[in-house]
Amino acid sequence: MTGIEIAMIAIGATILLAVVRIVIGPTSADRAVAADLLSFSIIAEIALIGTRLGSTGTYDLVLVATLVAFLSAVSIARVMGRGRR
Repeated sequence: MTGIEIAMIAIGATILLAVVRIVIGPTSADRAVAADLLSFSIIAEIALIGTRLGSTGTYDLVLVATLVAFLSAVSIARVMGRGRR
């Protein structure tokens, strides 16, 4: 088992835990943080799959997905911090 495969298993576990937290999270803040963790964990899985396959095309996808996930995390934090906006 290579390091990439071990990392893929570990990140897969974080994906499962994030989904559980989204389902049973007591507050909307817990769900927002878990959704953020879920999005970045999926991005990490895509990057690891691209590295394992030797595909450089996935790095463009990872870059765009990271920017979208960051902007969504900032907008969720802004809405939760100030109420409706």
